[in-house]
Amino acid sequence: MTGTAVILMAYGSPERVADVPAYYSDIRGGRPIAPEHLDDLVSRYRSLGIEDSNPLNAITEATRAALQDELGVPVYTGMKHWTPHIADAVEAAVGGGAERLVGLVLAPHYSRLSIEGYKEQLEAALQGRAELDFVDSWHDDQGFIAFLADRVRGTDAHVVFTAHSLPARIIGEGDPYKDQLLETARLVADAAGVDDWSFSFQSESPTGEPWLGPDILDHLAELGARGVSSVLVCPVGFVSDHLEIRWDIDNEAQDKARELGLQLERIEMPNDDPRFVRTLGDIVRNRLAAATP
Repeated sequence: MTGTAVILMAYGSPERVADVPAYYSDIRGGRPIAPEHLDDLVSRYRSLGIEDSNPLNAITEATRAALQDELGVPVYTGMKHWTPHIADAVEAAVGGGAERLVGLVLAPHYSRLSIEGYKEQLEAALQGRAELDFVDSWHDDQGFIAFLADRVRGTDAHVVFTAHSLPARIIGEGDPYKDQLLETARLVADAAGVDDWSFSFQSESPTGEPWLGPDILDHLAELGARGVSSVLVCPVGFVSDHLEIRWDIDNEAQDKARELGLQLERIEMPNDDPRFVRTLGDIVRNRLAAATP
């Protein structure tokens, strides 16, 4: 893989609470920010103990370093909404002599509203200065499926697979996001021998338009009404301990479960687990092999 480098991309997270306004502004792309929404985001980060140092970014860096060791080629982190930006990663890679880049997002499922944005930023920064192999989706990767299956195998609880919601209009646009999510959930359940499972969305943003559902909080109420007493949450749309895991699942969903008298647990996230890093390495190697005549 001489002359090859990997751009490992993630959504990004503010390094400290003081950075949240700038981070949120980047996400909003200059659109007005409701003060109450900013205050809510600040309070969520602060509640997780993130004042002057963000352990969520440390997880991404640990994953990057481990993947670099796994592949034996330079791996650069590029954040969609924080530093180092995707463009910074491209400059570092090209400046380091890379002639071929593999773009890999730490999100397994494709959507025009998510993954396509990473690809556009990467292509705009690269401007044809190196060959690009972009991984659009790895939702059905065998290593990824096996990894998650081991996290849920043997449970007596009802398994709820989750992912970040997106505006419901993507369905009418033919976006494969929801179909890929359901395929991942089915593959994991089949591999783990789990029959008692369902799917719900989480982390809907307050945009005023309909989003994909059911939302996990509503879904927990439905499960409780059906007599379910124990739930294991398996987030298939996330691969590390983001705010959407630490807050939306570990706080909001947990509070809802207690209110309903449900026992709720979630799987340990992949983060920089060596087996998961090997899976990422295989995804990169397979992409390179498929692109080689």
